[in-house]
Amino acid sequence: MYHQRVIEAEILIVSQNHEGALQVYEELFENYDFVFLREYQIATQLALYLNDEEKAIRFLTKGIRSGWRMKSIRRNVYLSKLRATKKWKTIKKQYRNLTKQYASHLNESLRNRVKRMFSKDQWKVIGALFSFSDKAQDRYAEKKFAPQSEKQIAEFSVIFKDYGYPGEKLIGNGFWMSTILSHHNSISKDYNEKDTLYPRLMPQLKDALKKGQISPFEVASIDDWYLSTKSDKDKPTYGILNAPTQGKLLETNGLRKAVYLRPIEIRNELIEIQKKTGIDFYMNEDSWIEGQIEIWELKVQSAFMCLCFFY
Repeated sequence: MYHQRVIEAEILIVSQNHEGALQVYEELFENYDFVFLREYQIATQLALYLNDEEKAIRFLTKGIRSGWRMKSIRRNVYLSKLRATKKWKTIKKQYRNLTKQYASHLNESLRNRVKRMFSKDQWKVIGALFSFSDKAQDRYAEKKFAPQSEKQIAEFSVIFKDYGYPGEKLIGNGFWMSTILSHHNSISKDYNEKDTLYPRLMPQLKDALKKGQISPFEVASIDDWYLSTKSDKDKPTYGILNAPTQGKLLETNGLRKAVYLRPIEIRNELIEIQKKTGIDFYMNEDSWIEGQIEIWELKVQSAFMCLCFFY
């Protein structure tokens, strides 16, 4: 399976078998019609690490055709030596045409629809800024945010039935809908205990995962908000919002394995390699949240960071 092969490649990277890891990525590119952008990003850097400039350029080209923006490419420090080559000029000349090819494969009307949903979500979250106590935030979340969120969930269900999961594969963005669903799952502990909407969605998310429409991290992140809000941190989660304790590590890895997300140990080693080599693994979970931040407060903070995030 696609996601299992990605974990295999990451394990090979951790064991310093970079040639083997790159071979796994190449097999993914050959065997699957849709490949998540992250795989092209890592393969490009691995090829460069192995001094295979030709492969690096080829994977970079595939990445641009899959939505890798020039701003992001320039921000990747590890790719600086690639940008110093003669072939970089060719990439820049091809860039506009490659991005047009990428856009032509997206469902633009669906993308705009999900983008509007995301905008509604963010503006409603901002309202929590005017609630200064935990109880006030819970009241706002349950009385003001929840009704809109329930409408969003209903619209998501219609979209999923008609198109499948609206993520990177369909609309070129894996952030908008996963944020909407995560926010629904972080309304309050009381709300989660009574909620029937999200539990009915989980089978759909797992189906989308198997079909390659959503990444393991997105599924785990959405569910992590649900578990973290509901359990008061007394039960194992995916280890995304909070670092798992040693006693719950086995259970945490069990949850992660069920959605094809790398074990915590591999996650930690990849971060160390990232620090040492400068290779960006685009993990989204490169650091845990420090301290005892309440779920709704964290959500409000995230709203500021992503309100203008219309990638």
